[in-house]
Amino acid sequence: MRRNNTTRRQFIATTGATFLAAPALVNAQEADASDITRNTSSFRVEAWQDHFDNLRHGAILCDIDSRAVQFWSEDESIYRLYPSSVPLSEELTRRGYTEVIRKVEGPSWRPTPSMKERNPEWPDYWPPGPDNPLGTHALYLSWQCYRVHGTGDTRKIGRQSSNGCIGLFNEHIAELFELANVGTQVRIF
Repeated sequence: MRRNNTTRRQFIATTGATFLAAPALVNAQEADASDITRNTSSFRVEAWQDHFDNLRHGAILCDIDSRAVQFWSEDESIYRLYPSSVPLSEELTRRGYTEVIRKVEGPSWRPTPSMKERNPEWPDYWPPGPDNPLGTHALYLSWQCYRVHGTGDTRKIGRQSSNGCIGLFNEHIAELFELANVGTQVRIF
């Protein structure tokens, strides 16, 4: 009988500790989730019809205010929504219609003269690799020096942090890179 009381006490103590710790475990899980979503804003889901006449070659919508990128495939069978980084200021933001003219896996990068003025410590050339500001993949747009690209600096996503481009997590740009084609229409608004 004594043995059962000890076992019962141990069970109650262990179970009680687990129940007492459960909120801490939940809070820890929420903290991990909030670390991921801390830099993302509330997304506005847009209808493609409000921005494009058709989905020929697919469509990418970059919403500066919502800090989100949306993609629709030509046949509407694929839709994706990604959190993004956006330009630091309105002066660096270009709005309007463009298209993907080139896709590069492992892009290299050269800062523009105005970027070098703002950041003279930057090198003149960054080769492909983990420290490259364009991340693992880049979609080059018909506007010179503007891209939708990845970033290894995940703190930038969901913030005004770019020099004009739209940035995505590397895993998201890799997915978008596979979905988008040269000729995919893009609107930045």
